Amino acid sequence: MTKPIPARLLALGGASLALLATPLSASNPAPPSAAELAQQGDDLAWSITEDLTTEIGQRMAGTEAEAAARKWAVARLQSMGFAGVRDEPFDMPVWVRGAEEAWLTSPFLPQKLAITALGTSASTGAKGIEGDIAYFESFDALVAAPDTQVKGKIAFIDHQMAPAQDGSGYGYYGRGRFTGANVAAKKGAIATVIRAIGTDDHRNPHTGGTNFEPGVKPIPAGAISNPDADQLVRQWKRVTAGTASGPLRMKLVLTPRNLGTKKSGNVIAEVPGRDPAASPVIVACHLDSWDLGTGAIDDAAGCGIVAAAAKHVMTAGQPRRTIRILWAGAEEVGVFGGQAYFDAHGKEKHAVALESDFGADRVWRIDFKLPDSAKALADRLAAAVMPFGVVRGKQPANGGADVGALVQAGVPAIDLAQDGTRYFDLHHTPDDTLDKIDPVQLRQNVVVWSAVLAILANSEDSELP
Repeated sequence: MTKPIPARLLALGGASLALLATPLSASNPAPPSAAELAQQGDDLAWSITEDLTTEIGQRMAGTEAEAAARKWAVARLQSMGFAGVRDEPFDMPVWVRGAEEAWLTSPFLPQKLAITALGTSASTGAKGIEGDIAYFESFDALVAAPDTQVKGKIAFIDHQMAPAQDGSGYGYYGRGRFTGANVAAKKGAIATVIRAIGTDDHRNPHTGGTNFEPGVKPIPAGAISNPDADQLVRQWKRVTAGTASGPLRMKLVLTPRNLGTKKSGNVIAEVPGRDPAASPVIVACHLDSWDLGTGAIDDAAGCGIVAAAAKHVMTAGQPRRTIRILWAGAEEVGVFGGQAYFDAHGKEKHAVALESDFGADRVWRIDFKLPDSAKALADRLAAAVMPFGVVRGKQPANGGADVGALVQAGVPAIDLAQDGTRYFDLHHTPDDTLDKIDPVQLRQNVVVWSAVLAILANSEDSELP
């Protein structure tokens, strides 16, 4: 047995730490708790994250790579001793990227831009398209613009996101990515380009999905990196100030393809509880990733965290409630896995839902959306994680994308909020790789999750449904 990492170190982010094993007194009779187990022995979450990103790499939904990841996941979860490990397949539409190039072509000398296509983008064709740029400082400005300002042009949405510990800017600035192309298409744009939804200053554009309403013909849609967006804005200002002649123009080559309906799937495993009549606790992550990096922070680390915590609870002793682990498929391209799980299991009773899908930096806040009967339970949970630098939040938990349908249907939820200050430097970019994960902060996640999961899995029916 090894000495646990002091809580003060687990509460800190920052550089990696070498863990020194020191024997404990053999006279200590108390068996280790799940949280104590998480502080010693193998780094299960790191091992899962390293192996998945090394052996499989990117895991675009519906592709052979994601299918390989599901096969890998089933074998891995079985080897960890979980019960009922299975792949529950579902059908989904599959989109894959092709060539991605863009240039500012006039009125200045041509300059190449770093661009990536947004999920469900239409193709420009191999020869590309060229057009005048219609500049909008925000998504709201595009919405308010008359159609005549947009028709026949490439709509550019400029909306620089700032870092935030809770990632709160994503919902506001993300609107330009989520539905900007749809709005522009309805106004007659030939394409849409956005400033990437990210907080970094690298020439790494951030991908992500965009959505078109039924009946709206998709148009090409891409994101350019922050430095390239800055360059575009500087040129735009010179054109509007009259110091350059002619309109600002862009050439765009994006050749993604729709492959039709293919298979994805959810990988599910369980820690059987002592009481078969008790509703299960569900813990989720998503197994798929975008294809620019290897999906380390989004979301291999989340899968490592939830599986490691469940393993530690299982090792500490059989819990009262079953713990169900959901490694969801096809989250990035439309939360197809979360919906498929709800379609298959939504009528089953669930005690509470949690998800890890915000990177691997330390958990700093716990939020609740629990029934009134669980007030004392919430107090116990808040007290249990406080030694690890986790404060109690004041906003209701939402559970996360893959358990979102369950939570909307009334399943209680808990959020273990991770520090997102640097998350959107890496999110959906080629920089989403293993080296960006700090093992010490990852370990703190597992310790916090283990402490919380042990309490939830042993809760009474009088506390949770």
